Amino acid sequence: MSVVRIPPTLRDDTRGQREVIADGETVRDLLDDLTARFPSLEGKLEFANVYVGGEDVRTRDGYETTVSAGDTVILLPAMAGGS
Repeated sequence: MSVVRIPPTLRDDTRGQREVIADGETVRDLLDDLTARFPSLEGKLEFANVYVGGEDVRTRDGYETTVSAGDTVILLPAMAGGS
């Protein structure tokens, strides 16, 4: 099990929780676990930036990055903007 830190913009979807314990061997498994338990997250995590142990998973194996028990996973929703 890993700790997933939930950003303020998604906390309404996790009943206000700042951190959630999730189960899975990969980032994809953790995200699937989260959306199964918090269905309103569906579609909101697709473009989230995900960090495992402080490292962006895009520099590793993406959603197939392995997650060890006790790892901290941070979700940061992607931001768009500009003019």
